[in-house]
Amino acid sequence: MALTLRECQSMIDAARAAGVTLIVGHSHSFDAPFLRARQTIARGTYGPVRMITALNYTDFLYRPRRPEELDTARGGGVVFSQGAHQVDVVRLLAGGRTKSVRAHVGAWDSARPTEGAYSAQLTFDDGAFASLVYSGYAHFDSDELVSWIGELGHKKDPARYGAARAALRSGLTPAEEVALKNQRAYGVAAAKADAPVAHNQFGMIIASCDRADLRPLPNGVMVYDDTRSWMDELPPPEVPRGEVIDELCDAVTGVRSAIHSGEWAMATLEVCLAILESARSGRDVTLEHQVGAPT
Repeated sequence: MALTLRECQSMIDAARAAGVTLIVGHSHSFDAPFLRARQTIARGTYGPVRMITALNYTDFLYRPRRPEELDTARGGGVVFSQGAHQVDVVRLLAGGRTKSVRAHVGAWDSARPTEGAYSAQLTFDDGAFASLVYSGYAHFDSDELVSWIGELGHKKDPARYGAARAALRSGLTPAEEVALKNQRAYGVAAAKADAPVAHNQFGMIIASCDRADLRPLPNGVMVYDDTRSWMDELPPPEVPRGEVIDELCDAVTGVRSAIHSGEWAMATLEVCLAILESARSGRDVTLEHQVGAPT
């Protein structure tokens, strides 16, 4: 949403003063499988969430990047760019109110001088806890764990392993890298791509409840309860990321309250900032601006 809590609050205040609806598009927590998992949790059939495991390994740091995306002070690095998605999904499934954060970050490539990895432990007000791991260093690819369905729901060719690093080794100038990045921008790449075969996904996420583990997947939610495992299937999306516009329209017309309000997004940013602060200080960081997910 922004780089500081003060900036977030200014946006929230401006929207409120203008009488308009503010939705912040941390797109993956809008994805239908995560929303279905949240609905399943809310029904209470399997008891409350006790633990969440979230893991994602990608080539993020070696895809074409603009200069600011490699500069933490300007919002670069995986904590701001990718952590916002992962944190948002975990908060959605856990109910939202993060209590504290303990984290480590990795910045291991001087040619891409920003955070490329993090590991964070989150605790929640109700006693639940979550482990978040992200690496963008282009080695292991966690899409292998979801049948090679890529982040945006397209089939992925595992034979193209190493393509991101190879493109950089070919000697791209900074201007050429920016040009390639712009080709991937929202609306441009989508216009050129084939239709997705499944929903967006963001690595392996498992929500452990009293009586079942729930695992959102690109085609639904796997449920592992006390007696059986089964897939709560979802049809492929008719419009990619249509859930973002649906939530905005429903909020404006009064059909339902928005989940991804400015206050919700500010709470997600607070967790991301706490990951960076905890890594610097080596201490737990207690949070103050958390909000729960609307029921």
